[in-house]
Amino acid sequence: MDDLTALARHHLDRAKTDPHGRSSHLFLHDGPLRQSVIAMVAGCQLDEHNAPPAASLQVLHGHVRLTAGKTGHVRMELIAGQVQRIPQERHGLVAVEDSVVLLTAVTATVGCPTPTEEAAAHQHAAHPHMAG
Repeated sequence: MDDLTALARHHLDRAKTDPHGRSSHLFLHDGPLRQSVIAMVAGCQLDEHNAPPAASLQVLHGHVRLTAGKTGHVRMELIAGQVQRIPQERHGLVAVEDSVVLLTAVTATVGCPTPTEEAAAHQHAAHPHMAG
């Protein structure tokens, strides 16, 4: 069993001495399920990247800004204790203050469509004569 409080403290201490201002650790890997602790010092940024099929971000310590959308125009401010589903689009993360987050991601969805796939299936069902 992992102690999230200890992991958060350890990785925040490491982030403070890291030249890039961050430290992370994948502590749970079970089939398609992944859980990682990510610590970032204030001002540190994770550049825009693709989303896994399903994911959430829980702030364990601090204050972060989750950005999404083609121009990063969607901004979600999250503080310790809050959790947010990660949008099914490219997104980034900025530490507004020294922060630690718990990233939970599902990397495969065999037999369980993503929201984007589900919307496409509903669209096709509503208009079966339109081939995609």
